[in-house]
Amino acid sequence: MKKYFAQLRPMERRLVVGVAVVLVLVLNAVFIWPHFADWGKLRGRLDDAHRKLKLYQTAISQIPALQADVKKFESEGEFVAPEDQGINFMRTIQAQSAQSGVAIINTSRQITHTNDAFFVEQVENINVLATEDQLVDFLYKLGSGASMIRVRDLELQPDQPRQRLAANIRLVASYSKNKLPAAKDSTANAK
Repeated sequence: MKKYFAQLRPMERRLVVGVAVVLVLVLNAVFIWPHFADWGKLRGRLDDAHRKLKLYQTAISQIPALQADVKKFESEGEFVAPEDQGINFMRTIQAQSAQSGVAIINTSRQITHTNDAFFVEQVENINVLATEDQLVDFLYKLGSGASMIRVRDLELQPDQPRQRLAANIRLVASYSKNKLPAAKDSTANAK
């Protein structure tokens, strides 16, 4: 290559060097300069990976506390055998309606939902007739305490003489799906 370059005249040498410089610039413009932004993208991906790793490590460090919370929530509340859940639910509703002075006009068939990992839901539609104070007392006392009963839907309208409220109420009770841990059962049997 030196031999060929040495044989050229000065003007030809300049032309060859100029063509080589232009060729290098074109190759740089096509293959190298477009990838300068890749360093920024790589840095951004690396920062995202570090952030995600930190988030995952934080979540992993919380696993023992979350497992303790799950065990605590599993053992909370009263356990009702699956075959007694519907009876217990209806008995609680009737007892509270008698205590609050609410007249239950009609009840529907109970529906059971088992899609939750920890709870079984019993759904009951009831029609009641009561004054405002009685109805509020009935609903408040149903939701308080360890009964795990809540109101999902409520429709109110006055009755014909316009002295009381007629209500269509959809009540939902959540019962623990799993029995209490064996350690608690053995201590209860020993006593």
